[in-house]
Amino acid sequence: MDGRTENRASVAGTEVVMPHKGGPEVLRVGRRGPLAPTSGQAVVRVEAAGVSFAEVGMLKGNYPMQPKFPFVPGYDLAGIVEGVGEGVDREMVGRRVAALTEKGAWADRVALDASKLVTVPEGLDPADAVAVVTNGVTAWQMVHRAAKVRAGQTVLVHGASGGVGTLLVQFARLAGAEVIGTASAPKHEHVRALGAVPIDYKSEDVPMRVREISPGGVDAVFDNVGGPGLVDSWRMLRRGGTLVSYGSASTVNGTGHRFTPLIKIFARVLLWNAVPNGKRASFYYVQRWPKLFGEDLATVLSLLAEGKIDAHVTRRMPLEDAAAALGLLVSGKATGKVVLVPGARPSNADIRA
Repeated sequence: MDGRTENRASVAGTEVVMPHKGGPEVLRVGRRGPLAPTSGQAVVRVEAAGVSFAEVGMLKGNYPMQPKFPFVPGYDLAGIVEGVGEGVDREMVGRRVAALTEKGAWADRVALDASKLVTVPEGLDPADAVAVVTNGVTAWQMVHRAAKVRAGQTVLVHGASGGVGTLLVQFARLAGAEVIGTASAPKHEHVRALGAVPIDYKSEDVPMRVREISPGGVDAVFDNVGGPGLVDSWRMLRRGGTLVSYGSASTVNGTGHRFTPLIKIFARVLLWNAVPNGKRASFYYVQRWPKLFGEDLATVLSLLAEGKIDAHVTRRMPLEDAAAALGLLVSGKATGKVVLVPGARPSNADIRA
């Protein structure tokens, strides 16, 4: 294929469609026509696409600003540029890139705005690369832009064994902080291997254990749970500490309006920040401005290429097994990142520790 020809169409391909609300079983694998890049676009052959709780929320119809049904999900990808449109550097063809897509990545080929593509360092596995696109930049920005974690501090990471949690632990450790991480008991070995002290949120009193480990409280809490436990997260901070709320996993199965949990979090954040006690609170959402996001993603990919962090891809599954992949995430049994690999044979998933 002469991918350097502008506006050259790709071949017909495969995509996964989320047709309506339901469980993972409603996902449908379909065919789509050839893609041709328009001005400013590049066609990317997807090598790996991430599976995240964003898709879990979208499937329930309660993810903020999600597309209307039906649509092709997929929040991020890594792949090879096969063709470019007018105004795009033809030298991009053949280059491995990564991108935040928010939707559409669960396909074997995608046409994207070329300005949003970030070059992946040579030698990086595309599955590892995609594991740090949304998760990695989110974690990096929370540690360094929101909480400004420094050496000698102690931080608490809720969900320390998850996709974002594992990277939060690693970035905080790289910054020189001590880390406490909540996780279910079967995942404690994984959390310890990351360099954090694990707490079983199911059987232990988390605030009491945190006080035992860090009597004066912690300098930062990264909370993806929301709900009533958010108050405990705030109380566990020492003076000068920062609470970063970035989700509401405790309400993922709720039946109310999609924005209700977020509105409650925003209200608490505003109230707490009005109290003159030296603590700060924020609700964090990954910063998507192309220049800022591109710079942060390039930094995270470099750290991955240098071996300073691990992507912790624990499950690779064929694109056609998207329903099973999403079901695995919903079950809570996944540790680390689950990745879809277009073109892989629909057989037993490749599991990597």
